[in-house]
Amino acid sequence: MSRIPVQGFFGERLAGAKYIWLTCLSLIAAVALKIWLLVIDSIPFNADEAIVALMARHILHGERPLFFYGQAYMGSLDAWLIAAGFAVFGAHVWVVRFIQLLLYLLLLASTAWLGSLVFRSWKTGMVAVWLLIIPTVNVTLYTTASLGGYGEALLVGNLILITGLLILERIEPGDTAPIFLWFIFGGLIGLGFWITGLTIVYSLPMLIYLGLSGWRSWYKNPVMPIHWKKLVHSGLAATLGAIVGSAPWWIFALKQGLGNPVQELSGSAIAGVEGLPWISQIGQHLINFLLLGVSVIIGIRPPWGIQWLVLPALPFILFFWIAVIIYSFKPRGDRPRSHPRGLLIGVMVTTIAGFILTPFGADPSGRYFLPLAVPLALLAADFLLALSRRSGNWAWVIAGFVILYNLVGTLQTARRIPPGITTQFNPVTQIDQRQTAKLITFLRENDERYGYTNYWVSYPLAFLSQESLVFIPALPYHQDFRYTTRDNRYQPYDTEVAHSNKVAYITTNHPALDEHLRGRFKQAGVAWKEQRIGDFQVFYSLSKPIRPEEIGLSPTGK
Repeated sequence: MSRIPVQGFFGERLAGAKYIWLTCLSLIAAVALKIWLLVIDSIPFNADEAIVALMARHILHGERPLFFYGQAYMGSLDAWLIAAGFAVFGAHVWVVRFIQLLLYLLLLASTAWLGSLVFRSWKTGMVAVWLLIIPTVNVTLYTTASLGGYGEALLVGNLILITGLLILERIEPGDTAPIFLWFIFGGLIGLGFWITGLTIVYSLPMLIYLGLSGWRSWYKNPVMPIHWKKLVHSGLAATLGAIVGSAPWWIFALKQGLGNPVQELSGSAIAGVEGLPWISQIGQHLINFLLLGVSVIIGIRPPWGIQWLVLPALPFILFFWIAVIIYSFKPRGDRPRSHPRGLLIGVMVTTIAGFILTPFGADPSGRYFLPLAVPLALLAADFLLALSRRSGNWAWVIAGFVILYNLVGTLQTARRIPPGITTQFNPVTQIDQRQTAKLITFLRENDERYGYTNYWVSYPLAFLSQESLVFIPALPYHQDFRYTTRDNRYQPYDTEVAHSNKVAYITTNHPALDEHLRGRFKQAGVAWKEQRIGDFQVFYSLSKPIRPEEIGLSPTGK
């Protein structure tokens, strides 16, 4: 890679005024779309997001969580950022979404920068930004609602690639990158490792690419002296940065032991779900990727259901992405084998391989495919610019069509409330949270402040009631009555409910469980009342407190 001086963003060496103005309009469009989705309440406030919000509130009250409650594989950075937002604006759901919006804007800016480094053209980065202003439904979902760190992971992933490429610009001419740059590079890798192990799909390809590029430079010029001292110092700086960046992970591991965080990183929570031999699991994961993953990645299906989006235009979108992949993977004489587009392909290959070869492939939810969004946008931008040199404005007609397709697909899913644009894939857990305010009012009017419910009700109810209503997740939501202790994420709530002499039960979308409760209440001689509020079935005014374990409801696994 030949070194190119970094000009000011509005400098003459950049893409030109029209690209700058269009990119600014793109950012405004991205903001407008997300605000509109929030205004119409199309993205439900679910339990995972509520846990992050509760963590943020607890941080302001003096708690110092290092990981997502109940999970030792996703760091608490998102909660800390949201806590900062709460400190300024108050503890509201819109603040959680506002932090995700800021992260997405930073992701777009870093994508433009990454494109300029990979393709030596700010135009490519800017066109990629255009394609990401209204992305696929999957990307819109996970960059609007917080699940604990995916927005941060995407941003840090971009920065890992950017920093690595900046280092490479100094290595290839035989120079040595500044120590502080190596420290930042390692720090970003460590920070990403703490945020979520998913960032390895950026770190591993970048480290391999750096190593291969350094070796290739020496191989082409073997007489070039190797500055071993500087090389060692650089490695030490990167290692120190990685330790500093991942310090919260190590602090947690030292306190709790290495076993739990290591197991969580390897997908232990999912590993037991399939119950298949490893080879069979790989085959199943490959099927999951081909049948469920690809359609979500290119935006022709939402991640929570088998629903084709904008069906008449679907073949054209499929053809576009096939053309992009063929163009990107096809060797061409105008690009050396060491062209950094291979780095983007490496991120994609690592992401797909990680999905197929690890237990995470049992969960074909779209979140595991998020790292593909930026590389695909950059490769598509490169394809469109090449096409524009051949066919002129037709390339921009195609780009507009892709953006319009994503917009219509988003509108198509957003207007169907419930479920809306949801992170919930099991219809049983797709609860109409718009009725939660009525539920809160009802519980307060009847002085029912403690009790039992399922995971998808417990934590939104706690946050939205400012923790005045504590209902722990001790009830199953699966139709076969399966329940895992992992659903119970915050132990102080258990103590509050255990000490209460008055409890209520709240169920959702589970007639069999409702009948079980009625039968067991009768057997125990407990009188009660019932009230239906939207998807919520409330059993209240119990004549005496009775616990789930007393009526045959207890966890079946971890």
